[in-house]
Amino acid sequence: MSSRSPMAADSMSVDLANLYREESYTDLQSASVRVLIPVLPDGSTDTSRAAMYIGDTTLMTQMGPIPVQFPLEAESLDKAFALFPEGVRGAIERLNERAREMAREEASRIMVPGKTPSPGMGGMGGGLGGMGGGRGKFIID
Repeated sequence: MSSRSPMAADSMSVDLANLYREESYTDLQSASVRVLIPVLPDGSTDTSRAAMYIGDTTLMTQMGPIPVQFPLEAESLDKAFALFPEGVRGAIERLNERAREMAREEASRIMVPGKTPSPGMGGMGGGLGGMGGGRGKFIID
């Protein structure tokens, strides 16, 4: 999966060589796996490409629920579900690292008396600094 830049409606096209059918499976508790099955333009399964598995869950945090999606390197649905807990742990590690990175960035913006705040800082207490403790602690409900 790649991130794409926004396109103007008049320059949009469909990549017929990269079509997928999506199926979703869940345990009705916390685990969901989306399966992206490659298809040909006529809708039939494209056996020359492998299916992709994506884990999907919601993490409950002190700041509220955070939806999380992560790739699962699997060859089948049962293997994707077997890898699901490891995928969640990896996603939590990446989220924690991002939270630490954001905290470091915010800490480097210490206000010096008599200096004008940088644009977009919002003054004292702006950004993550006003959120209090507990940053980076993600709890799975």
